[in-house]
Amino acid sequence: MMVRLLAFDTSTERLSVAVRHGDLLLERDGEGGAQASSTLIPLIQSLLAEAGVALRELDAIAFGRGPGSFTGLRTACSVAQGLGFGAGVPLLPVDTLLAVAEEARHQAGAQKVLAVLDARMEQVYSAAYDFSAGPAPEAEPQLTAPEELRLPPGYAMAGNAFAAYGERLPAAGARHPALPTAGALLRLAPALLAAGRTVSPADAWPLYVRDKVAQTTAERAAAKQAT
Repeated sequence: MMVRLLAFDTSTERLSVAVRHGDLLLERDGEGGAQASSTLIPLIQSLLAEAGVALRELDAIAFGRGPGSFTGLRTACSVAQGLGFGAGVPLLPVDTLLAVAEEARHQAGAQKVLAVLDARMEQVYSAAYDFSAGPAPEAEPQLTAPEELRLPPGYAMAGNAFAAYGERLPAAGARHPALPTAGALLRLAPALLAAGRTVSPADAWPLYVRDKVAQTTAERAAAKQAT
């Protein structure tokens, strides 16, 4: 069993870092977005020192691969690649929507979760996960308008899209505010590691889902008129 793990996520408005060294678990968070690029590495160094584990001693480095903020995903991936190359440590890319669902399972006991993250541009990222079927389930991330989202029967929603699109999202089911956290990545790691999901730093890439980072002026005006 892997017992020395580093995990971090910078895909949303919050930065999250955690280290597990045996039974010791340390977690920290901070501002995401543009701030993450300057604070992530110092925070990682601080946590590793506090945990008493050197970077080269890690069994794996888990990071949120997306979907999410383009800048945040590039930050997480580039830092993971740099650390992995420098220390010779394998990487574990984890879907951020899966981490959101895991956070809802951990905090609220939800077993069937539709993870929903704000994708900006009047859209949301989503994926459905059924933890009752086993650990670390797989799901295909989707990009849709909030009105097009379909909540499967018996599922709760979790994520950060409620404030922006609350009335446009499905009304049924429980709602759990949640973000992808480094703690969630660490809880998911054992099953993903057992499934052989680690990759070399050269093969670690962000999961964007969307290939367009911004709307044109005409597209923003059309979207505003539609709502």
